[in-house]
Amino acid sequence: MLREASTSPSNEPNNKPINLKTVTLDTGDVEAKRQEILDYFHTSFSLYESIFECLNGDEAYYAKANTLRHPLIFYYGHTSVFFINKLNVAGFISERADPKIESMLAVGVDEMSWDDLNEANYDWPTPKEVKNHRDKTRDIVDRFIKTVDFTLPITWDSPMWIIMMGIEHERIHLETTSVLIRELPLKLVNPHDYWGKICKETGTAPTNELLPVEGGKITLGKGQCNALYGWDNEYGIEQHTINSFNASKYLVSNQEFMHFVEAGGYQNKAYWDEEGWGWVEYKKAEHPVYWLKENDTYQYRTMLEVIPMPWDWPADINYLEAKAFCNWKSEQTGKYIRMPTEAEWYKLRELEQSDLTTWEEAPGNINLEGFMSSCPVNKHEHQSGFFDIIGNAWQWSETPIDGFDGFKVHPAYDDFSTPTFDGKHNLLKGGCWASTGNYAIKDSRYAFRRHFFQHAGLRYIEGEELCQPTMNIYETDSMVSQYIEFHYGDTYFDVPNFPVACIDEVKSVIEQNSNYKTERALDLGCATGRSSFELAKLYDHVDAVDFSVRLIEPPTNLQNNGAQRYVIQDQGDLVSYKEVKLENFDEYEAVKNKIYFMQGDACNLVEKFNDYDLVFAGNLIDRLYDPAKFLNLIKSRIRPGGLLVLTSPYTWLEEFTPKENWIGGYKADTGENYTTLEGLTDQLSPEFKLIKEPKDIPFTIRETARKHQHTLSEMTVWEKSSEN
Repeated sequence: MLREASTSPSNEPNNKPINLKTVTLDTGDVEAKRQEILDYFHTSFSLYESIFECLNGDEAYYAKANTLRHPLIFYYGHTSVFFINKLNVAGFISERADPKIESMLAVGVDEMSWDDLNEANYDWPTPKEVKNHRDKTRDIVDRFIKTVDFTLPITWDSPMWIIMMGIEHERIHLETTSVLIRELPLKLVNPHDYWGKICKETGTAPTNELLPVEGGKITLGKGQCNALYGWDNEYGIEQHTINSFNASKYLVSNQEFMHFVEAGGYQNKAYWDEEGWGWVEYKKAEHPVYWLKENDTYQYRTMLEVIPMPWDWPADINYLEAKAFCNWKSEQTGKYIRMPTEAEWYKLRELEQSDLTTWEEAPGNINLEGFMSSCPVNKHEHQSGFFDIIGNAWQWSETPIDGFDGFKVHPAYDDFSTPTFDGKHNLLKGGCWASTGNYAIKDSRYAFRRHFFQHAGLRYIEGEELCQPTMNIYETDSMVSQYIEFHYGDTYFDVPNFPVACIDEVKSVIEQNSNYKTERALDLGCATGRSSFELAKLYDHVDAVDFSVRLIEPPTNLQNNGAQRYVIQDQGDLVSYKEVKLENFDEYEAVKNKIYFMQGDACNLVEKFNDYDLVFAGNLIDRLYDPAKFLNLIKSRIRPGGLLVLTSPYTWLEEFTPKENWIGGYKADTGENYTTLEGLTDQLSPEFKLIKEPKDIPFTIRETARKHQHTLSEMTVWEKSSEN
């Protein structure tokens, strides 16, 4: 597969990168395409590094620009980690640049609500260590691009697809980083020759008006063979018949939004939905987040500086604010005003025929071809008479993201889209000034939680009233579906349901001793959550945590919607479609609100996961990268007299746990066998004691109709000393 590399790459960042356009993947000469992708990689990699030059010292890397997101040190290294991890996951390389960094900086944040603070205390690497990782990654990826065999067109299965995935992923985080830097205190940012070139134009905002958009049939989605790289959610088909509607000529300017502010919009609950008003009260919001009010004067925060309020620039708002504004506008005009749906936006987008690969110059403030900020809403006119159909600021839509018919996840990045198919992530359309690569193309589909800020604004329409969308897609990821079936599906070969059997053992323990409290439990490594529901029958409060957001989405859907569809493999491409309903399980409807599903790392649990009467870690210990660290951490999270229940088949594998971190299953220095039970005893003593003989609990996992995995898991129950 690999050919000999010719020359080594340059590691020098380019502060003024050129040619930001993405790469076409369907035609051309292989060697010319190889060079084009190589140039695209280095341009993107250097562009990304250049934005971190805006940070003023190491403190800026660790400051929490947003309490809901990781500090910027994470994002500095996350994109290089992504390249290495995805090339390994896809089986194209077996090389690592730094395994510790590639674990620590792998998982980002998509918090479940706007008040779910990310309070993690991570042992973050230094900027120098991250830069070293980036340099090594640049070398590895450069060599891979130069030597890998591939053919055209480049499709999902191609090794070059993973390279494009890494590049486009970095372009996403380029914009994410610009948002987070914009939220840092000014003392933590520097002026910058490239990133500081904001628009200097401002004036009186134009008066907005509604212009007609002709309806008609429209097909969303694209075929698998396409000229451009695409994320999984772009593929498939969805057809719509759109009625004609009227849309605002301009994006809503700061001046137009000011009318809403002056009318008491942030004080009037009637304009907000329940989620929006909860956000207003929690944040004590009185105006958009990037407006800075001093006395009666407003100023405006760009990425690197504060300037006098540019009233004719688009208002930067979240979906909740956009929705409230539309409700207020409806009251003022007597018309039904709302945001466009995704399909309606595409009807508007048809008025601008060009796309990223076809324009010689961007027809709007996008692709970093305009300014490092927004600009006046009446600066970029399209032939249709509308302004900023693309660029300047993202445009919120009414549509929660979901998969098109025929949606499939890419096996190398199975949790890119599906965690957002929850009815709580709304699509943004059109891109902003910082949108490059896939972000800037017509077919891009990105969605954020409704309280998020992303250089996003609003174009409103007058249209028909919308029905509330129903979200209950079929889960097609084989690993997640296997877990759903394992937890909620049929039993096989007369082996009892494993999560139920485990919690039945817990129940027998606590029933035998009235001193055990049943207030708070933690289900760690909860996967698809059957043990969490069973624990909720016994405990007043259950925190359910798993490293994989993909795994906790199904039980969250069960909890919120009462149902979860999924697909299981029978043979080859033949599958069966199944559905789990919460009402079919004893007491689950009654106890579901006791459970709080969250993403987390067992080896780096945030402080809020604390003070438990019981911690259940099912089949977790031999899948951790540092089980000793986990055991040491979890000791302090359990109340005196509380219980730690562990189950594991002790299948130690170096792909999950470096051998030096195994806590058993090897020959000790004495030459004698050192079992995991001995390791657990040594790790947990003297604070914890084993209170009953270990017990084997069998389980069977269905892989296909004719292939099942049968395993014995050993359960150990440990009691914390009441003196601790």
